[in-house]
Amino acid sequence: MSTAVNLEHDAHAAPANCPNCEAVVSGHYCSNCGQEAILHHASTREFLHEFVGHYVALEGKLWGTVMRLLFRPGALTLEYIRGRRVRFVQPLRLYLTLSLLFFAIMKFTGGFDPGSDESKPETVVATKAADAARQAAKVQSSAVEKFKPLTPEEQRGKAAAEEAIDDMQKDFKLEESSATPAGALSKAKSKIKSKSEKDFNLRVMDPDSDFLDRWPTLKHKWQAFEDLPNGEKSKVFTEGFYHYAPYAIFCLMPVFALFLKVLYLGSGKRFGEHLLFALHTNAFAFFIYSVILLVPSALAGFVLWCWLLGYLPWAMRRVYGGSRWGVFFRWGTLMTFYSMAVGLAILLSMLGGIMSVGAH
Repeated sequence: MSTAVNLEHDAHAAPANCPNCEAVVSGHYCSNCGQEAILHHASTREFLHEFVGHYVALEGKLWGTVMRLLFRPGALTLEYIRGRRVRFVQPLRLYLTLSLLFFAIMKFTGGFDPGSDESKPETVVATKAADAARQAAKVQSSAVEKFKPLTPEEQRGKAAAEEAIDDMQKDFKLEESSATPAGALSKAKSKIKSKSEKDFNLRVMDPDSDFLDRWPTLKHKWQAFEDLPNGEKSKVFTEGFYHYAPYAIFCLMPVFALFLKVLYLGSGKRFGEHLLFALHTNAFAFFIYSVILLVPSALAGFVLWCWLLGYLPWAMRRVYGGSRWGVFFRWGTLMTFYSMAVGLAILLSMLGGIMSVGAH
C-alpha cells in the first residue's frame, strides 16, 4: 500500500498509486478520482499556497468568474450552459458566498433598521399628539387674546378655578360610573379599547379570532411580543430579518426561475437553465449591494445603481435573445413580480422574529 503523504525530500516524485483510491497514477492527477498525486504534509504555507493558487491568482477560478460576472452580463451563464464549467466557481457556491457576504456587511454597517424613530408607529402617534396639543394651545391662547379686560392675575386665577372645577366633575363622573355594573363594564371596555388602539393587533386580519386559537404557540409568542417595550419590538424585527431573510431570499431563486420560464415560453430552455441564470444575476446583485454599502461616495453609488439596473436586461438579451423592446417588457414584468415576492419574503422574515420571543 502506498504512503498517503509523500515525504518532503520526495515531494516532486509522483507515487505509483493514488493515495486516495489506489489506482495507478501516470501524471500529477489521478485519472480515476481526480485527486492530486503529489501531496505534502499539512502546513500553513501549504494552505495559503493552495488558496492563492486556486482562488486568488489571476489564472484561478475566482478571478475569471468575477470578471465575467461583473463586466460581461450573461456570459458566465452561457459558459456554463456550453459546458465550460471547470474554470469557474460553481453557481450555487458563488451565490451563497456573495449573499452571506452581503448580509454580513449589512449587519456590520447597520444598513437595515426597521425600528428607526421616523418609522415607528408609536413615534408617529406621539408626534401627532404633540402637534394636536400645540394646536390646542394656540387656539386657547388666541381665544384668551380676544378677551383682554382681565388682568394677568385674574386670568391665572380663572384658569386655575376652571381646572379645579373640571377635575371635580371628572372625579364625580368616574365615581358615579364605577358604582354601577354598567359603569364598571364601560370602564373596562374603554381600557380594552385604548390598549387595542395602542398596539397592533392581529385581530384586524382575523376578526373571529380563529387563527390564533388554532395555533397556541403562535398566540403565546404574539402575546409575549405585545408585552415588550417599543424598542424591544423593533429589535425583534431586526433580528428576525437577519436570521431568516437569507434563507427566504434563497428560497425565491426557484420563483425567479419560474418567472423566467413563463416569460420565455417556447424558448426551449429548461428550468435548470433559468435557475442557473437566477443564481448568477442575483449573485451579481448581492456583490453590487455590498460595494454600495462599503463605498461612501454618492457618485460611486449612483454609477453602481445604474449598472445594477442595466445589468439584468443586458444579461437577458445575451442569454435569451430577442428584440430590445421584448427584453424591456420582460424585464419590467420580471422586476415587478419579483420585487413583490422579495418584499413579502422580507416581511415574513421580520415577523419570524416573533417566534424567538421568550426563547432566551
